[in-house]
Amino acid sequence: METPFRAVLLAWLAADPALASALNAIVEEAPLRAALPWLALTASASTDWSTKDATGREVRVALELNYRGDDPLSDSGLIAAIERRVESLPADQSAAGFRIASLLFLRARAEQRGEALRALRLEYRARLLAA
Repeated sequence: METPFRAVLLAWLAADPALASALNAIVEEAPLRAALPWLALTASASTDWSTKDATGREVRVALELNYRGDDPLSDSGLIAAIERRVESLPADQSAAGFRIASLLFLRARAEQRGEALRALRLEYRARLLAA
């Protein structure tokens, strides 16, 4: 369920017109060539979250936004839009073979990478049950 969840999440983010126009890439893994800003699903891990009568997985994902700015608040609107979009992912994903029981923000980490390059990592936990 981890791989279908990753695909669904990336498609959901890419389908948002505001994000698509604000970002040069919404991809799995860091793009080889893309102008800033870009968003990538850089990591995931899953564990069993099955119940007595349903197969389940707990999937943790990390999204990384890379952008340029001297001011740490320069892309705060974009960051908020990404968070809102992730948290609005519909629970019914039966076409992908699962449904989302819960989706929770875990943590964020921001860093400056020199010469006005910035990166923000957003981590989420999704608990999925087979559809």
